[in-house]
Amino acid sequence: MSKFLRGLCVLAMVLGAAGAFAQDALLKPFVLASKGPGEMAQKVAEVKAALVKAGFTVAGSYSPYAGATVIGVTDGELLSNAAKSPMGGFGAAMRVAVTQVNNDLEVSYTNPPYWANAYRMAGELKDTAAKLQAALGRVEEFGAKGLSAADLRHYHYMFGMEYFTDPNTLASYGSYDEAVKAVEAGLAAGKQGVTKVYRVDVPGKQEALFGVAMKGEGDNKVMDDKYLMSEIDFKDPRSTAHLPYDILVSGNKVYALYARFRIAISFPDLSMMGAHSFMNIMNSPAAIRKALALTVGGKADAR
Repeated sequence: MSKFLRGLCVLAMVLGAAGAFAQDALLKPFVLASKGPGEMAQKVAEVKAALVKAGFTVAGSYSPYAGATVIGVTDGELLSNAAKSPMGGFGAAMRVAVTQVNNDLEVSYTNPPYWANAYRMAGELKDTAAKLQAALGRVEEFGAKGLSAADLRHYHYMFGMEYFTDPNTLASYGSYDEAVKAVEAGLAAGKQGVTKVYRVDVPGKQEALFGVAMKGEGDNKVMDDKYLMSEIDFKDPRSTAHLPYDILVSGNKVYALYARFRIAISFPDLSMMGAHSFMNIMNSPAAIRKALALTVGGKADAR
């Protein structure tokens, strides 16, 4: 073989290896842990027990609609990373879902490195990812074609839409304690259809993450968990672990990620128009913002 041909072969091998590495480096929002027959209550109990045995704290759980249960969990790495990261409380919990799909139960969870990068956290949560895999299993990542860590750290769905650094400021109070108290009271009252699923406090930092359920009817159905997921979560495996939505108290302010970021980061490949598209939920971001703001004592037009 000539030197020229050998050179071409070496170049092809290098480019092929680089392409494979780039492909491997792409991250997806969710991980399918297992899929098979079972009974919902029993499977949820088994999943919770496995998580606790692996060293996770179960912060809370709920059933947003029939055939689905979502569990919020945290651990030492999540909390430590949240404490080191600006607005890191948004990443202080991972979400685990058990979903009935036809005759099977899918167990899935949020992919820690994906969300660590999406929320611009100090570390990529590789230990948490390994613990989740050891506790629940790992079949495949899913939910998108895949995004690089760099793309995730600067993600927005399209021009003019919000980044992670553009959250809604729902309300402001005189102190952190006042803000937390107002959020707890508003969620307990549930007048806007928004109620508490779990709370995770970030140690050594004035931040508390609230996972919240959202129920709406009539004109307000566009902020409802079941309605939203019926429109956008139509592929198998299901992306149930997108839920629940988040409220973050940081210092004396109450925040939520704008829905055009928070929903899009879970469903980055969703079409803008057509069946099962963002166009079908175009009124949801404003409705979510309003419901959350009024729940925590803010104004309906809070930005």
